[in-house]
Amino acid sequence: MSRSRVLVVGASGLIGSTVADLLDQRGHEVVRSSRSSGERADLTDPASIEALFERIGPVDAVIAATGSVPFKPLPELGVEDFRTGILDKALGQIALVTLGAPRLRPGASFTLTSGILAQSPVATGAVASAANGAIDAFVRAAATTLPGGARINAVSPTVLAEAEGYHASFPGFVPVPAATVAQAFVRSVEGVETGQVFAV
Repeated sequence: MSRSRVLVVGASGLIGSTVADLLDQRGHEVVRSSRSSGERADLTDPASIEALFERIGPVDAVIAATGSVPFKPLPELGVEDFRTGILDKALGQIALVTLGAPRLRPGASFTLTSGILAQSPVATGAVASAANGAIDAFVRAAATTLPGGARINAVSPTVLAEAEGYHASFPGFVPVPAATVAQAFVRSVEGVETGQVFAV
Protein backbone atom coordinates (compact mmCIF):
# COMPACT_ATOMS: atom_id res chain seq x y z
CA MET A 1 0.00 0.00 0.00
CA SER A 2 1.37 3.37 -1.00
CA ARG A 3 0.70 6.55 0.96
CA SER A 4 -1.94 8.72 -0.71
CA ARG A 5 -3.28 12.19 -0.06
CA VAL A 6 -7.01 11.72 0.51
CA LEU A 7 -9.72 14.39 0.77
CA VAL A 8 -12.64 13.27 2.95
CA VAL A 9 -15.67 15.53 2.56
CA GLY A 10 -18.16 15.03 5.35
CA ALA A 11 -15.40 14.19 7.81
CA SER A 12 -17.39 15.48 10.78
CA GLY A 13 -20.16 12.90 10.31
CA LEU A 14 -20.28 9.34 11.64
CA ILE A 15 -19.21 7.61 8.42
CA GLY A 16 -16.83 10.36 7.33
CA SER A 17 -15.00 10.57 10.64
CA THR A 18 -14.67 6.79 10.87
CA VAL A 19 -13.30 6.62 7.33
CA ALA A 20 -10.88 9.50 7.91
CA ASP A 21 -9.57 7.92 11.11
CA LEU A 22 -9.10 4.53 9.44
CA LEU A 23 -7.24 6.00 6.46
CA ASP A 24 -5.04 7.98 8.83
CA GLN A 25 -4.25 4.78 10.75
CA ARG A 26 -3.32 3.14 7.45
CA GLY A 27 -0.71 5.81 6.76
CA HIS A 28 -2.51 8.08 4.33
CA GLU A 29 -2.42 11.86 4.53
CA VAL A 30 -6.03 12.80 5.21
CA VAL A 31 -7.49 16.23 4.45
CA ARG A 32 -10.73 16.59 6.40
CA SER A 33 -13.55 18.76 5.11
CA SER A 34 -17.12 19.48 6.14
CA ARG A 35 -19.59 22.34 6.25
CA SER A 36 -18.63 23.18 9.82
CA SER A 37 -15.03 22.11 10.43
CA GLY A 38 -11.67 21.40 8.80
CA GLU A 39 -11.42 22.64 5.22
CA ARG A 40 -14.93 24.01 5.04
CA ALA A 41 -17.03 23.37 1.95
CA ASP A 42 -20.68 23.25 0.95
CA LEU A 43 -21.28 20.78 -1.89
CA THR A 44 -24.51 22.52 -2.87
CA ASP A 45 -22.42 25.58 -3.86
CA PRO A 46 -20.10 25.06 -6.86
CA ALA A 47 -17.99 28.08 -5.90
CA SER A 48 -17.38 26.52 -2.49
CA ILE A 49 -16.19 23.28 -4.13
CA GLU A 50 -13.84 25.13 -6.47
CA ALA A 51 -12.44 27.14 -3.55
CA LEU A 52 -11.85 23.92 -1.61
CA PHE A 53 -9.74 22.42 -4.39
CA GLU A 54 -7.86 25.68 -4.83
CA ARG A 55 -6.94 25.70 -1.12
CA ILE A 56 -5.89 22.10 -0.69
CA GLY A 57 -4.06 21.48 -3.97
CA PRO A 58 -3.70 18.11 -5.71
CA VAL A 59 -4.95 14.91 -4.06
CA ASP A 60 -4.86 11.22 -4.96
CA ALA A 61 -8.37 10.36 -3.78
CA VAL A 62 -11.62 12.09 -2.91
CA ILE A 63 -14.26 10.62 -0.62
CA ALA A 64 -17.74 12.11 -0.23
CA ALA A 65 -19.59 10.96 2.89
CA THR A 66 -22.19 13.67 2.77
CA GLY A 67 -25.80 14.49 2.14
CA SER A 68 -29.00 14.72 4.13
CA VAL A 69 -32.53 13.93 3.00
CA PRO A 70 -35.94 14.23 4.64
CA PHE A 71 -37.51 11.02 5.94
CA LYS A 72 -41.31 11.30 5.68
CA PRO A 73 -44.15 9.20 4.25
CA LEU A 74 -44.68 9.86 0.55
CA PRO A 75 -48.05 11.64 1.02
CA GLU A 76 -46.29 14.17 3.24
CA LEU A 77 -43.50 14.87 0.75
CA GLY A 78 -43.68 17.80 -1.62
CA VAL A 79 -41.67 18.48 -4.75
CA GLU A 80 -39.45 20.82 -2.75
CA ASP A 81 -38.53 17.97 -0.38
CA PHE A 82 -37.26 15.97 -3.34
CA ARG A 83 -35.51 18.99 -4.83
CA THR A 84 -33.72 19.76 -1.57
CA GLY A 85 -32.79 16.16 -0.78
CA ILE A 86 -31.49 15.35 -4.25
CA LEU A 87 -29.54 18.62 -4.38
CA ASP A 88 -27.94 17.97 -1.00
CA LYS A 89 -27.09 14.29 -1.38
CA ALA A 90 -26.89 13.46 -5.09
CA LEU A 91 -26.10 16.66 -6.97
CA GLY A 92 -23.62 17.78 -4.30
CA GLN A 93 -21.56 14.62 -4.72
CA ILE A 94 -21.86 14.75 -8.51
CA ALA A 95 -20.63 18.36 -8.47
CA LEU A 96 -17.65 17.30 -6.36
CA VAL A 97 -16.67 14.84 -9.10
CA THR A 98 -17.29 17.07 -12.10
CA LEU A 99 -15.46 20.05 -10.60
CA GLY A 100 -12.74 18.00 -8.92
CA ALA A 101 -11.82 15.59 -11.71
CA PRO A 102 -9.59 18.04 -13.63
CA ARG A 103 -7.69 18.87 -10.42
CA LEU A 104 -6.77 15.37 -9.26
CA ARG A 105 -3.46 13.63 -9.75
CA PRO A 106 -3.29 11.00 -12.54
CA GLY A 107 -4.84 7.70 -11.56
CA ALA A 108 -6.79 9.23 -8.69
CA SER A 109 -10.10 7.92 -7.35
CA PHE A 110 -13.48 9.15 -6.19
CA THR A 111 -15.67 7.31 -3.68
CA LEU A 112 -19.23 8.51 -3.20
CA THR A 113 -21.85 7.44 -0.65
CA SER A 114 -25.29 6.21 -1.65
CA GLY A 115 -27.30 3.73 0.44
CA ILE A 116 -29.38 0.57 0.59
CA LEU A 117 -32.62 2.43 -0.09
CA ALA A 118 -31.71 2.60 -3.77
CA GLN A 119 -32.57 -1.12 -3.88
CA SER A 120 -34.66 -1.79 -0.77
CA PRO A 121 -37.17 0.95 0.07
CA VAL A 122 -38.74 1.78 3.42
CA ALA A 123 -41.95 3.67 4.12
CA THR A 124 -40.35 7.05 4.80
CA GLY A 125 -37.39 6.81 2.42
CA ALA A 126 -38.62 7.92 -1.01
CA VAL A 127 -36.29 10.92 -1.22
CA ALA A 128 -33.32 8.84 -0.07
CA SER A 129 -34.19 6.14 -2.61
CA ALA A 130 -34.24 8.70 -5.43
CA ALA A 131 -30.96 10.33 -4.37
CA ASN A 132 -29.14 7.04 -3.76
CA GLY A 133 -30.29 5.62 -7.08
CA ALA A 134 -29.01 8.71 -8.87
CA ILE A 135 -25.58 8.34 -7.25
CA ASP A 136 -25.30 4.66 -8.13
CA ALA A 137 -26.26 5.32 -11.76
CA PHE A 138 -23.88 8.27 -12.02
CA VAL A 139 -20.95 6.21 -10.73
CA ARG A 140 -21.51 3.51 -13.33
CA ALA A 141 -21.71 6.09 -16.13
CA ALA A 142 -18.87 8.33 -14.96
CA ALA A 143 -16.48 5.39 -14.70
CA THR A 144 -16.45 5.16 -18.49
CA THR A 145 -15.32 8.74 -19.14
CA LEU A 146 -13.36 10.18 -16.20
CA PRO A 147 -10.14 11.84 -17.38
CA GLY A 148 -6.61 10.91 -16.35
CA GLY A 149 -7.36 7.26 -15.64
CA ALA A 150 -9.40 8.20 -12.58
CA ARG A 151 -11.54 5.56 -10.90
CA ILE A 152 -14.94 6.06 -9.25
CA ASN A 153 -17.04 3.85 -6.97
CA ALA A 154 -19.85 4.24 -4.47
CA VAL A 155 -20.31 2.71 -1.04
CA SER A 156 -23.93 1.76 -0.34
CA PRO A 157 -24.41 1.11 3.37
CA THR A 158 -27.45 -0.21 5.17
CA VAL A 159 -28.60 1.44 8.42
CA LEU A 160 -25.72 2.02 10.83
CA ALA A 161 -25.57 0.25 14.17
CA GLU A 162 -24.64 3.53 15.86
CA ALA A 163 -27.62 5.40 14.33
CA GLU A 164 -30.18 3.94 16.71
CA GLY A 165 -32.70 6.69 16.01
CA TYR A 166 -33.19 5.28 12.49
CA HIS A 167 -33.54 1.58 13.40
CA ALA A 168 -37.33 1.69 13.76
CA SER A 169 -37.61 3.02 10.20
CA PHE A 170 -35.67 0.01 8.86
CA PRO A 171 -37.67 -3.01 10.08
CA GLY A 172 -35.88 -6.29 9.45
CA PHE A 173 -32.68 -4.62 8.22
CA VAL A 174 -29.51 -5.79 9.96
CA PRO A 175 -27.54 -2.72 11.14
CA VAL A 176 -23.81 -2.60 10.43
CA PRO A 177 -21.11 -0.78 12.40
CA ALA A 178 -19.57 2.32 10.87
CA ALA A 179 -16.19 0.58 11.12
CA THR A 180 -17.41 -2.12 8.72
CA VAL A 181 -18.67 0.50 6.27
CA ALA A 182 -15.30 2.27 6.46
CA GLN A 183 -13.55 -0.84 5.13
CA ALA A 184 -15.48 -0.49 1.86
CA PHE A 185 -14.03 2.99 1.41
CA VAL A 186 -10.54 1.55 1.93
CA ARG A 187 -11.33 -1.03 -0.75
CA SER A 188 -12.24 1.76 -3.14
CA VAL A 189 -9.25 4.00 -2.35
CA GLU A 190 -6.56 1.32 -2.23
CA GLY A 191 -8.00 -1.13 -4.76
CA VAL A 192 -8.29 -1.21 -8.54
CA GLU A 193 -12.04 -1.43 -9.15
CA THR A 194 -14.09 1.26 -10.86
CA GLY A 195 -17.75 1.77 -11.69
CA GLN A 196 -18.76 -0.39 -8.73
CA VAL A 197 -21.31 0.02 -5.96
CA PHE A 198 -20.05 -1.67 -2.80
CA ALA A 199 -23.05 -2.76 -0.73
CA VAL A 200 -22.30 -3.02 2.99
